[in-house]
Amino acid sequence: MLDFFKTDKKNKKDDLEESEKSWMDEENEEGQLSIDVYETNKKIIIVSTIAGVKPEDLDISLHNDMLTIRGERKRSEEVKEDDYLYQECFWGYFSRSIILPTEVDTKKIDAVMENGVLTINLEKVSEENNISVKIK
Repeated sequence: MLDFFKTDKKNKKDDLEESEKSWMDEENEEGQLSIDVYETNKKIIIVSTIAGVKPEDLDISLHNDMLTIRGERKRSEEVKEDDYLYQECFWGYFSRSIILPTEVDTKKIDAVMENGVLTINLEKVSEENNISVKIK
């Protein structure tokens, strides 16, 4: 009975290692950004660490209630696969889409990149702009 557990454990370890290898070999996969999203009375703020990415390599778009951040983290030098001791950083294309919880003013969106941190400020549409329609 002990042999069963050892074999099962070994197979799970082999499966995990194989899964990790296939994940690392998928060069065409798109990475996903880590983000923080919070709100104040007047704004929705999105913060993401995007180290190693130039502002011109980022694209931020808003379509209806969905904000999308796309970009590419480029390597400064090519390294042979066999030369890596560890490879944990993501290189290549990435994106992240966020459904906004409330309507924002599309003319008052501000994005700033400072020290590898992207901060997007979206001003909420004021309740004064909401119109009530009476049914006849």
